[in-house]
Amino acid sequence: MEPRFNMMENEVGARFAKRFAAASMVIAQSTLPTSTQELVSLRASQINGCGWCIDFHTKEAAAHGESALRLNLVAAWRESTVFSEAEQAALAFAEEGTRLADAYQGVSDETWAQVRKYYDDNQVAALVAAVALINAANRMAVLVHQQGGSYEVGMFANLTAN
Repeated sequence: MEPRFNMMENEVGARFAKRFAAASMVIAQSTLPTSTQELVSLRASQINGCGWCIDFHTKEAAAHGESALRLNLVAAWRESTVFSEAEQAALAFAEEGTRLADAYQGVSDETWAQVRKYYDDNQVAALVAAVALINAANRMAVLVHQQGGSYEVGMFANLTAN
């Protein structure tokens, strides 16, 4: 499968990417732990089958010190012992927020209560934004057949400059 379109080589696509990256910086600069941000992004990307985003978030998480064991177990986090209760709440939130069509209410009251138990208001806002943003990124990458395997850590740092 070949990529259909390169958003970065298009004027509108590049302008959008710059603003998309700026939105991601709000999340990155929040108090939501970086490891949680990356685990949530990785899990949503797995569900959506986005090879590019899986590549991106696996490499970024590793660069921030995430272990191979934990990265390998994200897809089976419920059957794993390596994630904290707070991370489990965030992963459940990511799954339910990604699989909106699977439940009429979206995120369950139980999952919401778990998220609120472990995260303050600013972290909840960042978590909501992270799930929304990664789902948008997944859809863009899948629509244009952007394949995983070529991402290099920090390759989009220039998008957030200025």
